Amino acid sequence: MKKCEHLAIIMDGNGRWAKAQGLPRSAGHLAGADNVRTIAIAASELGIRYLTIYAFSTENWKRSKDEVSYLMKLPAVFFEKYMQEFVDRGFRINIIGEMEELPASTAAVLRNAMARSAANTGLQLNIAMNYGAHREIILAARRYAEDVKNGIVQNDIDEEGFERYLMTADMPPVDYLIRTSGEQRISNYLLWQIAYAELCFVPESWPEFTPEVLRRCMEEYEHRDRRFGGVTNE
Repeated sequence: MKKCEHLAIIMDGNGRWAKAQGLPRSAGHLAGADNVRTIAIAASELGIRYLTIYAFSTENWKRSKDEVSYLMKLPAVFFEKYMQEFVDRGFRINIIGEMEELPASTAAVLRNAMARSAANTGLQLNIAMNYGAHREIILAARRYAEDVKNGIVQNDIDEEGFERYLMTADMPPVDYLIRTSGEQRISNYLLWQIAYAELCFVPESWPEFTPEVLRRCMEEYEHRDRRFGGVTNE
């Protein structure tokens, strides 16, 4: 069986799902947050070690003030409901993104979740919050340049060395990227990490993305021929 160690998901379609139900967009985001718990458990049961979800991008600040305000409050609601269960299951919470740009209360909730689960060794749930891949690569390049300037490293970096400056340092590359809601684009997500990832686009919106749909996606992954730029014997 082909092993997927690192699964990334673009959780798309919360707002459209809510509209179809005659509900406000906030109801879609709440349903989507609840589904993170469901899919994290399912992913862990499938043997996935790292699950990275796109919660709030650097571009999402362009949304309405009310929607952004709600999204900034959602982590507190989410972790109030599920943090103890995550700890009990051995999940480790990790945040990637620029937390210093978030409201102080939101950042505090996220840091508390990381601290409470830091010793856990089960599924690592990476939540991309105020994250953009272009920005991540720029910040990594700046940190590397600063280290060269200060004589900490030589100006001879390779791919493996550069990865240590990314927000996903010490994690394996993404094996499989799933995007929900029928959209077929990457949206500035983990551009370095998905260089050789398999891609899967499903019609279900994120609130409709059940463990059964996840298993269907993983069955498809198992039949993919990952060549990493090489060829197979035919």
